[in-house]
Amino acid sequence: MTDASFKDGREAPLNLGAEDVDDLQVIATLTQDAIFPVTEMTWQPGQRRFALLLNRFRWEDKDAAARRGRAFERVQAVLMFGSVLSVASQGIDRSDKDMILSLLAVEFEPAEDGAGQILLTLAGDGAIRLTVEAIDATLKDVTRPYKAPSGHAPHHPE
Repeated sequence: MTDASFKDGREAPLNLGAEDVDDLQVIATLTQDAIFPVTEMTWQPGQRRFALLLNRFRWEDKDAAARRGRAFERVQAVLMFGSVLSVASQGIDRSDKDMILSLLAVEFEPAEDGAGQILLTLAGDGAIRLTVEAIDATLKDVTRPYKAPSGHAPHHPE
């Protein structure tokens, strides 16, 4: 058995940008339940950029995979935020190089003139807060999809 390909899903890799709250909500939906090692977070203060290399669940393919009886997929993607003034975190032990984090939500808390804070909520009470001049986010798939190791779609009790 081989991993699925873009051709199998008849979809191109995602390459999305967000400049407002509605755009950011689309990215938040597509990155829910993404997992990443603590070592795959990068803060570049000189370039005012914060990035994560995520293994995201392909929510956009979930229904098609279920209908066709094929495996659910994940794909590696870069989630990058520009116009970042500062970064703070809680509940994350950066010295634990084996720590795997799970992204639950991405939200924007507005301030004046388009500025505000982007809150990345993680499983286990972790969080990353980005103080930004404006919403400037991109989500770009950087690998081919692969079979989700769990074989299941993430599920959250309501």
